[in-house]
Amino acid sequence: MLTDKYQNSSRQKILLLIYLPWIISVIVQIDPVISYFTAWLGSFFIFYWTLFSRLRFIGLDLPLSKQVMRPIVLVQLIFAGFMCTTSIFYFLDHMGYEYFTKVNFMLPFKPNEQTYFIAKCQRLSLLAHAALVTGMIVKIKQYPVIKHRLNLNLDFFLIWLCVACYLLGAATSRLHSISQFSYGLINISITCSAFVFVRGIVQRKTGFMLFGGGLFLVNFLASTLTGYKESIIINVIIIGFLLYPYFKKLILVLTLPTLYILLYILPTFASIVRSQSWSGEKSAQEARSEAFNAVLVSDEAQINETNWDFLTLRLSEIDMFTQFVKHIPAERNYYGLEIVENSLLAIIPRAIWPNKFVTETVSMERVYEAGVANRSSTVSAKTRPVVDGYVSAGTIGVFISIFLYGVITQWLCNKAEEWFGGYELGCIVMFNAIFQNLWRGNNFEFLLNNIFYGYLAMYAIYWILRRSNTLIELDVYEDTADQRRL
Repeated sequence: MLTDKYQNSSRQKILLLIYLPWIISVIVQIDPVISYFTAWLGSFFIFYWTLFSRLRFIGLDLPLSKQVMRPIVLVQLIFAGFMCTTSIFYFLDHMGYEYFTKVNFMLPFKPNEQTYFIAKCQRLSLLAHAALVTGMIVKIKQYPVIKHRLNLNLDFFLIWLCVACYLLGAATSRLHSISQFSYGLINISITCSAFVFVRGIVQRKTGFMLFGGGLFLVNFLASTLTGYKESIIINVIIIGFLLYPYFKKLILVLTLPTLYILLYILPTFASIVRSQSWSGEKSAQEARSEAFNAVLVSDEAQINETNWDFLTLRLSEIDMFTQFVKHIPAERNYYGLEIVENSLLAIIPRAIWPNKFVTETVSMERVYEAGVANRSSTVSAKTRPVVDGYVSAGTIGVFISIFLYGVITQWLCNKAEEWFGGYELGCIVMFNAIFQNLWRGNNFEFLLNNIFYGYLAMYAIYWILRRSNTLIELDVYEDTADQRRL
């Protein structure tokens, strides 16, 4: 009983503290520049209090370094990192800076209408960050419930699962009616290969290193053929977070240089691959070679210009957010439950409802209405959860939607660990592979679809493993907290 009271008290303290930056940013909103920087720095305040302070509320079954792939760490850093911290480049550009250097010293910056909109969007993003963490902390179990254990050697099982999921993923990708399951299966295979590689390094087992490292390298090279920056970054994140518990200092030292290299090279590299391979001008392999050569010999000024455009307009999506805030509710009423209703309808399989609307078309309609993209263009500029929350019900919509996002994310992780025997197989492999879209989020229509069918896929895998006795129920099931008290 005392332990429960202590946990509730700890939750309340951390949840009260993380809203302080948002409250202060609202109080000083009369000065948009101060309000923006208060809100921007507020996210770093939340990172500190939830991850590094003595008041942090995390699972107590493992040291923090060995649970970095749980939502409070991994999902928070990626989701809130993209949503809240990357806007600094856009705001500096708005103030007349480029790469932290003022471009025109003759014209002192004066706040204008756009400055107020940027500051408002940053405050909404900070509120969303606090709501996300609130939802996670509400569902965090400091002593996670585990009802099953693996009945095989973990390393052997990971290799088996890697191969099986890759073959199943390749097969389902060819069947249109169930092709959406292929992404989760392929992600499981990729995660397993990386995990086997890391375990091979730690255990000094050459066979594991060759198997896992070889498959992961093949996938990484394949991601460089896509023309998408995100697929490359995801691979780096996976291997970095898996290695961190065993090589903390090395990973921390390499983090900033790696981020710099990725942000410096990827925009130019990806744009060359897309421009040449997507048009059919060259094969993907030829386009990749051209991209590598171009990055190595390109004029530095050209790369800097390309990268600044990427940092200000594509890395951060605050420019899109400001356009929605200008449009709603001044020119259009809030959507209310319309987007949620469409999201629920989008779950229905087309086999059951042949005339079902095209989800992409419906989700892009509000983008066109707000003037974010032109109907004649081929661009896909889908909204993110914080934007969908705002256009649905304003500030309260942001809080409710992202709070539920945090609750659902943590609940799914809890369920994965409960079913699959704990952190390693449950959280690292199943949760982070099947629900990888939760790392950064998507619009409501696609997000709810991903969650629903991802849960079905996870349950199907759990059912098969239980039926085959690969997972067996613990002989004596007790909450870990009760065991500690005994």
